[in-house]
Amino acid sequence: MSKTTDFLLWTQQQAEYLKNGRWTELDVENLVEELETLGRSEQKELGSYLQVLLMHLLKCQYQPERKTKSWDNTISNCRTKIQDCLEDTPSLQRFLADSEWIDKYYRRARRDAAKETQNPIDIFPTECPFTVEQVLNWEF
Repeated sequence: MSKTTDFLLWTQQQAEYLKNGRWTELDVENLVEELETLGRSEQKELGSYLQVLLMHLLKCQYQPERKTKSWDNTISNCRTKIQDCLEDTPSLQRFLADSEWIDKYYRRARRDAAKETQNPIDIFPTECPFTVEQVLNWEF
């Protein structure tokens, strides 16, 4: 059975082989690929929530007169989702300590904030004006 034929069946089959110690029947190459992909998807999920959160924080800071309850809800939801990601996968915490990783998502948030506010991108700082502590702080 190839994983491209029926992914669900392939995963169940691989799990069965693992449970029963049928090591020689494992599709090791594809299992490694899937495990690596799984780790990257959790990292991307965290980054996606961070990007949306940063964008809304920028919008609040640079267009406070247009702030809505919806923005507050989005900020709250993103913080909750980030907290969930970190609780479910504590090793993701290291990405929040990586300034290059934060910068990548800030650049995207800055671009998105410019589009949504219809302001020139230059009004937003080129470097993230928020600390990780501020971003995750429910009172900020």
